[in-house]
Amino acid sequence: MTDIRDDARAAFRDLFDREPDGLWSGPGRVNLIGEHTDYNDGFVLPFAIDRRTVAAVAVRDDRILRVASGFADELVELDLANLAPEALRGWSAYPLGVAWALGESELGERGADLGAVPGVDIFLDSDVPVGAGLSSSAAIECAVAVALNDVWQLGLNRKALARAGQLAENTAVGAPTGIMDQTASLFGEEGAAVFLDCRSLESRPVRLGLADAGLSLIVIDTATAHNLADGGYRDRRASCELAARTLGIPSLRDLDLDGLPHAKEVLDEVTFRRARHVVTENRRVLDTVRLLSQEGPGAIGDILTASHRSLRDDFEVSTPELDLAVETALGCGALGARMTGGGFGGAAIALLPETEDSLLRVAIDGAFAEHGYSQPDIFRVNASVGARRDT
Repeated sequence: MTDIRDDARAAFRDLFDREPDGLWSGPGRVNLIGEHTDYNDGFVLPFAIDRRTVAAVAVRDDRILRVASGFADELVELDLANLAPEALRGWSAYPLGVAWALGESELGERGADLGAVPGVDIFLDSDVPVGAGLSSSAAIECAVAVALNDVWQLGLNRKALARAGQLAENTAVGAPTGIMDQTASLFGEEGAAVFLDCRSLESRPVRLGLADAGLSLIVIDTATAHNLADGGYRDRRASCELAARTLGIPSLRDLDLDGLPHAKEVLDEVTFRRARHVVTENRRVLDTVRLLSQEGPGAIGDILTASHRSLRDDFEVSTPELDLAVETALGCGALGARMTGGGFGGAAIALLPETEDSLLRVAIDGAFAEHGYSQPDIFRVNASVGARRDT
């Protein structure tokens, strides 16, 4: 983290020829369980990770927004008067989309008066892998949101900032995602996951207790990047909405396990499987929260693995690389493993004894090489604090 802060500050100074007013950061996230339930008003259990995006920011004396980053060789400049979703392109739609969203009345609080705030210069740097399903996008959005909330003196609470990040992603970027990622990035606590009811938006921390149990959570980034603005994610969401309409319910949150036999009678086979995943995944989230509280993390492995199989077979968002990562991890003594994130590529996670870390890394590298896949990036993650000012 220190290197990223130093790099961001130095790059800001070199590019803009002055010191930033401050540094803010937002973490990526791992979704422990609860995949594709967020936009169905369901339950999720993500946690902020110890990989972050840093925003070095300084206020200007005019109305210009300028944004650059260490992951895109481009300086994007826009007048606040022209800040609109249709004017935003590429990676800069994430930070600039947040600036636009902060002025929208949809936040449920007073938004920014974009006619009254000054311009800003922003430089972003990150060690959150892009396209790995660890929400590098929310890390950007939340780092920028907390920064602009401070320098523009908006006084918005964290629920409003999470909504601004989601609004930017939905409208400016065009990815039809729920609010899970931004909530995890803003409300994360060290050593805890965030249990979120995506209907009420109520959340609370759930202690993970990994270290006390002698367990590690390992990320296996398969190096097969995904893009949630592409059609596969949108199609899955449309299937869920079709299922709810056909069943005459507001969302799949309102379908429980007892209702699945009726759903099977009235839905086509593919739509039913999509709905079954959401219903059973909601139950898996609730079971995971209960087991973490009652028995500890050693009791949740089978639930993680069941989630992966549901995502693979019912929701059909896994890939051969993700399946190989999960099965190899289980063969190395992992208590449980699953893909994490929206799917169609990205990363898997494995829960295993700390003493088995090295064995897992060797086995995964060997299995991927044997299948002719790109070498994965394998690293441990810890639950970290949410977006904040760093200096």
